Amino acid sequence: MANTTLTPDKITLKALDILHAKCNFIGSINHEYDDQFAQSGGKIGESLRIRLPNKYTVRTGKTLNVQDSAEQSVTLTQATQKGVDMNFSTRELTMSIDDFTARHIEPAMSVLAANIEADALTMALDIYNMVGTVGTTPASMVPFLGAKTKLNEYLAPRDQQRNALITSATSGAMVEGLKGLFQDSSELAKQYRDGVMGRTAGFLFAENDLLPNLTTGTRTGSITVNGAAPTGSTIALKALGSGTTIKKGEVFTIAGYYAVHPETKEPYAHLQQFVVTADTTASGTTIASLPVAPEIVTSGAYQNVYGTPATDAVVIFKGGATTGGAAAAAGAGDIIRQNLCYHKNAFAFVSADLEMPEGVHFAARKILDGISMRIVRQYDINNDNIPCRIDVFYGYKTIRPELAVRVTG
Repeated sequence: MANTTLTPDKITLKALDILHAKCNFIGSINHEYDDQFAQSGGKIGESLRIRLPNKYTVRTGKTLNVQDSAEQSVTLTQATQKGVDMNFSTRELTMSIDDFTARHIEPAMSVLAANIEADALTMALDIYNMVGTVGTTPASMVPFLGAKTKLNEYLAPRDQQRNALITSATSGAMVEGLKGLFQDSSELAKQYRDGVMGRTAGFLFAENDLLPNLTTGTRTGSITVNGAAPTGSTIALKALGSGTTIKKGEVFTIAGYYAVHPETKEPYAHLQQFVVTADTTASGTTIASLPVAPEIVTSGAYQNVYGTPATDAVVIFKGGATTGGAAAAAGAGDIIRQNLCYHKNAFAFVSADLEMPEGVHFAARKILDGISMRIVRQYDINNDNIPCRIDVFYGYKTIRPELAVRVTG
């Protein structure tokens, strides 16, 4: 390809294309809220309240039983700006786009994509449904079929929008079970994201080694609820070691609280799982308010548990200091490897346009599949160089955690 003077639009589009290709999680989740941010003449700021679907109970008989609509919402905040800064000479701007990509754009976009993707994947710690055996890397489809069952039970749409992100370690262990995916077919050839392997068991599988690990706290022994059956978004625990820590993302069940069908409220045969939403340290041997999700609701349209746990009901955590996960630092618990199965509407990612500065050598802003990127450069006359900055302004939020399942490794 002959050398030409590279334009800002050409550089920006190439950079976006590479960034997009490397973000296989961000590319597979909900982007429909992008248009709510940075509208000319009507900017909403950095936060957007997203309404969740209303829920109702069903009347039996002919007598009217009016019920109020109890709307629920989550707030998506766009507050993260990340970028890569480069410096190149005017001579380098006369390279072919392929040469310029190899020397400048590819390495810059690789590190930027990894950081943005890793940020978004921290949402995995918001998910309360978890399957698999801690310390055992999945070597068959069994745990993923368990994840499929969970998604079905929580009414995730069956619309070809379910994805499974797995680590390379999991992929390596499952080569035999997934060998049917590794084929030279036209369907796979159309996939544009790095690491996409194929569709089976209702999921589109892809590799991603940016999935976060879960490091458990220092809890040991038999932990119980402190008192009567808890409700709400916090619970009290006792029978803890002095100063015990419990980490965000840890999953547990409460003896006697069974999961229910989201619509009929009929109980399932398994206990409801809950997730800790913030790191917490015991005061002595108790925790007065451990923050958890989902909020425990025992009746009405938003009921999510069935049963009446006994006083001081047993609490069982997934993983722990003696349950077979990888060794953590001294005094801590397990390091639990994680894979993630999800419907695209479990999570949302937004990226709004940054302002275009004036009086610079050049600036360009482009959007590809909901990711907005801005490139600005300014000429340095003293050194005949062009410092250049690449920026993405974004936010992410777990919208409907019931539409995702963690698969332990």
